[in-house]
Amino acid sequence: MAIHIQEYGDRDGDCLMVFLHGGGVSGWMWDKQVAAFASYHCLVPDLPGHGFSREDQEFTIRSSAEELLTVIEERAQGRKVVVTGFSLGAQVLVQMLGLRPELIHYAVINSALVRPIPSANWLIGPTVRLSFPLIKYRWFARLQAKTLYLGEEYLERYVEESRQMELKMLIRVLEENMSFRIPAGFSETAGKILVTVGEQEKSVMKQSARDLVAANPRSTGVVIPRIGHGVPLAKPELFNELVEAWMQGGELPGECRRI
Repeated sequence: MAIHIQEYGDRDGDCLMVFLHGGGVSGWMWDKQVAAFASYHCLVPDLPGHGFSREDQEFTIRSSAEELLTVIEERAQGRKVVVTGFSLGAQVLVQMLGLRPELIHYAVINSALVRPIPSANWLIGPTVRLSFPLIKYRWFARLQAKTLYLGEEYLERYVEESRQMELKMLIRVLEENMSFRIPAGFSETAGKILVTVGEQEKSVMKQSARDLVAANPRSTGVVIPRIGHGVPLAKPELFNELVEAWMQGGELPGECRRI
């Protein structure tokens, strides 16, 4: 089953913009981004096991990256390519850059974990199996939604998709997420890279952001103040302004500070 992709914006625009969602949500998390970048041709995939791609039960970061690279190559048709990824989607983006360093002209890597967590290998399965039944309860979904800054407008979608997530898929996604590291080809990426992380995120996420910046000389790292894991949802206007300013070579929003 192919990855499901929604298209938005100006299909004749001179730039192809791709948005990759985080784990546990799907393409709808980018609603405010595709509205802001309507002058671009926007593609919003649902990664395997998520949203309209949930019947595709074979998920790896690498296979997702390979499939998306094929899609981009087919649809870019010589245009500039911008790819933005959040969390799990940001890891997929990092893998894409490692596989095809020349294809993506602008990459926005938001909150990507690139430091493997060794204990996760034996903790994920038992922990997820214990907590998985709670996903069916609305109060638990609300708690999870809060950590991602999901407001009421997205709550129903999140609750419904959480209930449809298969246990096997959730374990697989977490295993991939917590074992990911920067691929060798990432250092050869020719395009510009923006790495962002929330000021209130866990230390391993901040360390990961620094690792990404250090791994490629064309990287710019930015810490976004007073926010945790989920800035595209929590502060969409600021995030959109940041991305636009960075792409145009302008001044970044004053409240953001460089890594």
